[in-house]
Amino acid sequence: MVMSVNTNIAALNAYRNLSTTNTAMNKSLERLSSGFRINRAADDAAGLAISEGLRSQIGGLTQAVRNTQDGTSVVQTAEGALNESTSILQRMRDLSVQAANTGSLSTTATSSIQKEIVQLKQELDRIAKTTNFNGTNLLDGTYNTVFQVGANAGQTIGVAIGSVGKGMDSSGLGVAGVDVSAVAANAAAGVVTAAVSSTAGSIAITPSGAAADFTSASVVVDPTRLNGTISYQGKSFDLSSVQYSSSNTTNAQNITQLNAAVNAALGTTGTPFVATATGVKFTAPDVPAAGATIQTLAADAPTFTQASGASAAITAIDSAITLVSSARADLGAKQNRFEHTINNLNTTIENTTASESRIRDTDMAAEMTNFTRTQVLTQAGTAMLAQANQSTQSILKLLG
Repeated sequence: MVMSVNTNIAALNAYRNLSTTNTAMNKSLERLSSGFRINRAADDAAGLAISEGLRSQIGGLTQAVRNTQDGTSVVQTAEGALNESTSILQRMRDLSVQAANTGSLSTTATSSIQKEIVQLKQELDRIAKTTNFNGTNLLDGTYNTVFQVGANAGQTIGVAIGSVGKGMDSSGLGVAGVDVSAVAANAAAGVVTAAVSSTAGSIAITPSGAAADFTSASVVVDPTRLNGTISYQGKSFDLSSVQYSSSNTTNAQNITQLNAAVNAALGTTGTPFVATATGVKFTAPDVPAAGATIQTLAADAPTFTQASGASAAITAIDSAITLVSSARADLGAKQNRFEHTINNLNTTIENTTASESRIRDTDMAAEMTNFTRTQVLTQAGTAMLAQANQSTQSILKLLG
């Protein structure tokens, strides 16, 4: 055994082990005091990168929940306003049905009904104009936006209420011109008249006093403005019930669509409607044969009934109620979707947080066990370093 004064190998070894143990104990203290297994990149570089990514997801998902809750609030605000719009339209319809009962109403009574309808239309417009969320109008046809309902780009849900020029006001709903006190016409001016040709079994529908609408060389027939009812062989067809396609660019296309609708309603074939210089003409496909009975003649002779203002109002209001109900149904579906989205986000947050915790958080029980071990080793190492430092004292006996 070499006995050296300059180099105490035992002390150096004890010091090295004590330093290692002390570093481990300090890390255990840091983990126990912070609650995190990873306090710096050196603790677990890969784990840190993964946990930071998970933290980003958790933060984004938490904000997405709040965003989705805002979406629910917007939808509820809009649907609540549309609920009142529906009530207004229902009242307008009741008034129109009342006004259609011309057998017991005077002109003054009908005018009084129209006054209430005017006020109701104004309230429809006010609701559409003033309903907003955080300063953004909801029912004027301009609301078309998205809600960020996820932690990543592109995870959105769109919400649109109406469209540009088609808001939830009286104009957008098609009831701005409702007037139960007026007699409706198929053109802007004049009253619809009809003449039945007994020889051809046809009806010519012409607006009285509206030459500018049909007879001007620069203006062609516009079948989309027709109203009234054609009756033929025990069936009836409301001319205003045709839903013309917005893609139609010519009146010829509208005539084609009109014929398709009347054929479906009356069971006719071919092109019973044709355009004339002054309007349109409906020709019955079956012309009564010679010697036909009175009943056959009556059934095969088409008739035309002019629509009244109240009747036209009922039709227009029914369409408006359908539009509002459809918008409310869409909003209700979006609200249910938002609620499911929130539930899914909360579940994802829970699972992602658990994953991040498993990577980054300290297992307190295991770390306390490790701390106790390093604490004992530190105490033992300190004692052994003291003993190693004392071991060289025996050399002094040799020198004495």
